Amino acid sequence: MPRRLATLLASGASALLATLAIASPAAAVTPAQKLSVLSSWTQTSASSYSSWNSARVNRAPWADYNFNWSTDYCSSSPDNPLGFTFNLGCYRHDFGYRNYKAVGQFSANKSRLDNAFYEDLKRVCTTYNSVVRPACYSLAWTYYQAVSIFGSVAAVQQADIDRAARMKAQAEANAATH
Repeated sequence: MPRRLATLLASGASALLATLAIASPAAAVTPAQKLSVLSSWTQTSASSYSSWNSARVNRAPWADYNFNWSTDYCSSSPDNPLGFTFNLGCYRHDFGYRNYKAVGQFSANKSRLDNAFYEDLKRVCTTYNSVVRPACYSLAWTYYQAVSIFGSVAAVQQADIDRAARMKAQAEANAATH
């Protein structure tokens, strides 16, 4: 019986060591692995956004990838125009721009990064009351056009925000009278 127990414990220990060896990378992250993760986190889907956001909140498992997590959010444009929370969409957009530039793959991915940004902002808009949602979509489109054409949301003008503010106020006024 003791021999059988020793064999069982030894095989259990071997299995545990094998599992730990698989779970911890033995070699440095390759450029292909980094690009694969970067691509998975910068797609237009909600699941891609969620995966990126989970990694943003818990960066430790991704430390070996040396991602650039810095951000200025929506540059000099408001991060949360008219109270619409665009800050995390801007953050993910910065993440994509900075990291694709660092690996020399920015030009090939810019259009997708801008499209993912627009989808992120539209998903934010869906969380608001249908009365003010058109104003949110208007701002999302304006922010998207700024990054698409100029490469930065800094190109958003105060007049664009004022136009959306008028839309929002008119929609709220109409809803209050009905």
